[in-house]
Formats: sequence, structure tokens, C-alpha cells
Amino acid sequence: MLPSVLAVFAHPDDEAIVSGGVLAQHADAGARTAVVTATWAPDSPRAPELTDSVAALGIREPPRMLGYADHRVAESAPGRPRWCEVPLDEAVGRLVAHIREVRPEIVITHDAYGQLTGHRDHRHTHQMTMLAVTAAGLKQLHLEAGEPWQPRAVYLATHPHSGVGDLGDLLSRVGKSALSVPDDHVTATVDVRPWLDQKWRAILAHRSQVERERPLPGILSRLPEETRNRILGTEYYTRISFVPSPGGLRQLTT
Repeated sequence: MLPSVLAVFAHPDDEAIVSGGVLAQHADAGARTAVVTATWAPDSPRAPELTDSVAALGIREPPRMLGYADHRVAESAPGRPRWCEVPLDEAVGRLVAHIREVRPEIVITHDAYGQLTGHRDHRHTHQMTMLAVTAAGLKQLHLEAGEPWQPRAVYLATHPHSGVGDLGDLLSRVGKSALSVPDDHVTATVDVRPWLDQKWRAILAHRSQVERERPLPGILSRLPEETRNRILGTEYYTRISFVPSPGGLRQLTT
């Protein structure tokens, strides 16, 4: 049995592009699998796309939308603050509530760079998620958010230098960066080709992004199938353990 998973991402479509294969793998195995999305309101045009994407991945639970505004698209959540401007305790507290409700063994989120493009919302989601995973296990923090629960690990979705491949050139053509980590920072390289059809259907569910030139779903949709499959067929992660070390140590150890 695969471990239960809660994926926390910044925008609708991140769940499909970044971790669609692993999420489909866990859902297919019967593990509890859930997605939290920080930006875009539940009544916005991208909410139904997110619902369709999650369903395409085989996830039985509807997506959990925090409903804050995208840093670059204020109309994504009219009247709500931008995600990067939400008070820290509020942002962390809301994530803690979802962690304690889902009780995942593993949390997946963006790496510290905010994935290849370094989007500010991605970086902020990484920071808030790391704080929330720590806080979720401490019973005297966020008492209103339910009983404490400590995930065993966080997996940061990332790209090693050697794994950027075709993506680097594709992103540079539309003026985007391609931020990657040293290869030895990657602790899990997952072949998700068995779930590639589901992953691609999930990406295509984000119709508003497929129709545009600069978003990654649009870029991928214009590629030959062989190239697209090569890009999407492997997912990379850096594991951060939250399992306590044995007690009784008298000095710091590495």
C-alpha cells in the first residue's frame, strides 16, 4: 500500500504538471490522495478546470481551494488578498487545518526555487507549507485546526540540472527561467509513464491555459507527442524527513 498524500500547490494546473504522475499512481493504488490549491477563487473560471484535472488523475476527493488571489492576476479572487500578502498565521493555519484533516503520511509541494520558473506564488507556497507541516504536529499551535498530525516527510517537486532537457529551451523562448538543483539534491526519481495518459488528460483539463501561448500547458500541447512524453514521463523530488531522531543525543550530529 502506498502512503497517503496531500499535495499543496500554488495554482490550478500545478498539480497536473508538477506531480500528476505520482498523484495518479497513489490514487490508483487506493491511497488517500488530496490536493490543496492556494490561489483562484472556488467560483472563478479555473475552478471547474481544477476539478476536472483532479478527477482525471483518479483522485476521489474534490480539490481544496484556499481562494486567494494569484500574485499576477488580481481578478482571480476579487476582494481577496494576494496569496503572498496573506498574514503568516492565517496562511499557515489554513494549511495546518487541511493537513490535520487529511492526515497524510507525505506532503508534496514546490521546491525552494518555486519550480523551474521561480514564480513568486510557488516560492511562497513552499515556505508556507514547510511551516505548516512543522506546526501541524505541535498540539499547542493552531488549536482551532484540529488534533495534531505529523506527516513523515515532505517531497519537494524539483528538477535536477541533468533533467531539465527540452524544457530549458522551451521556457527560454517565452522569456521564462529554468531553475534547477544539483543532481545529488534529488532523492526520488519516479518513472510515471504508466500514468502518463492520466497526467496528460489532467493537464488538458486546464483549458484556459492550453489555449494560451506562454503557460506550460499551452507550450506542451504544441509539441510532438514523443517530445512531450519525454518531458512528462519522469518526476523528480527532494525528500525532507520529519521523523524525529532518536533521543538521548548529547551533541548535534549530521
